Amino acid sequence: MENRLLQILVCPVCKGTLRHDREHQELICPADRLAFPVRDGVPVMLPGEARTLEQAPEQ
Repeated sequence: MENRLLQILVCPVCKGTLRHDREHQELICPADRLAFPVRDGVPVMLPGEARTLEQAPEQ
């Protein structure tokens, strides 16, 4: 994912900054403890698609 895109994307819930977890292909919102998936290079920024950070990532 491009750094330029990461600079403009924000969490859809709290509008906070996101961190890219390249290993799990997710965008992490530490404030809301949500992980938004990145599928085929496209971030899925729907709150209903996010998982909470307490859960293990899907393999």
